[in-house]
Amino acid sequence: METTHPYVGLWVTEDGRIRHELLSNGRYVEARGTRERAYEGRYEVTGNHIEYWDDTGFTADGDFIDGVLHHAGMILYRR
Repeated sequence: METTHPYVGLWVTEDGRIRHELLSNGRYVEARGTRERAYEGRYEVTGNHIEYWDDTGFTADGDFIDGVLHHAGMILYRR
């Protein structure tokens, strides 16, 4: 299933250490530092809220506020 919304793409912390790639198929890949595929899983966006379900079993969420992703105490910017 393809997901079309304005949030698909790459989101990065200001220092570039954390990178979330939201793929159009409802999957995500999170890179941390030099670990390019540190976490992977699926996600859903409802309005400005995002829910993550990692393949290892943990869940997380976040909100898009004024074009910025706020997730787990981190702030990620569109790249």
